[in-house]
Amino acid sequence: MQSLQGKNALITGGSRGLGKAVAIALAKEGVNVAITGRNIASLEETVAEIKSLGVNSAYASFDVSDKNEVKSGIENLTGNFGTFDILVNNAGIAAFGGFLEMEEDQWEDIVKTNLFGPYYVSRAVVPGMIEKNGGDIINVSSTAGLKGNAVTSAYSASKAGLIGLSESLMFELRKKNIRVATLTPSTIASDMSKDVLKITDGNPEKVLQPEDFAELIVDILKFNKRAMLASASIWSTNP
Repeated sequence: MQSLQGKNALITGGSRGLGKAVAIALAKEGVNVAITGRNIASLEETVAEIKSLGVNSAYASFDVSDKNEVKSGIENLTGNFGTFDILVNNAGIAAFGGFLEMEEDQWEDIVKTNLFGPYYVSRAVVPGMIEKNGGDIINVSSTAGLKGNAVTSAYSASKAGLIGLSESLMFELRKKNIRVATLTPSTIASDMSKDVLKITDGNPEKVLQPEDFAELIVDILKFNKRAMLASASIWSTNP
C-alpha cells in the first residue's frame, strides 16, 4: 500500500461530521488538508485541530452550489496548497418530504448542492490533477441513490445523479491516472442523520460512526497505484 505522506487533500463539508472525520484521519497519515464549509467558526476550529497534527491546513467558506463561489474559493486554496492530489466531495444536504408537500425551492436546493456541487468542485480541481498526471477523487453518494423510497425523491434523485456523474468520471479519468471512487454509505451517525433527519440515535454500539467511514477512505487511497476501487457500500452490521 502506498504512503499518503505529503499529499494535498481537499474535503468539502470538512468542518464537522463525516468530512471532519476524514480530514483528521488523513492528517494523521501526513496529508495536508484543505476543508470547505459555510460555518466559519467550525472551519477555524477544525483547521486548528488538523494543524495540531503537524500538517498544513486551511479553509475556504463557500456554497458548493454556487459555481462562482466555488471557483473563487478553490483558487484561493490552490494559492496556498498548489494542486490537489485528493478530492473528497462530501458536502451535502438532505430533507425528506412528500413529492407534492416539499417546496420546489427546497427540492432544487438539495439537487443543486448534492449534484451540481460535486460537479463544480471537480471542474475546478481536475485540471490540476490532469496536469500532474494523477490523483484521487472520492464522491460520497448514499444508499438512497441506489434505491428511492417514499418521501426521499429529492435526496434520492440527487444522490442517484451523483452516482452517474461519478461513474462516468471514473471511466474518463482513469486514462489520465486519476482514480474515481463512488461510495454509497448507509446511515452514519452524523449531525444530519441524528439532529436534522432524526433517522438514528447514533448508538455507537450499533450505528456506523464517521470514523468508520474515514477508515474506509484512507484504505482506498492507500491502494497501490495500479489498483482502483470503483464503488463500495458500507453498512452497520446489526443496527
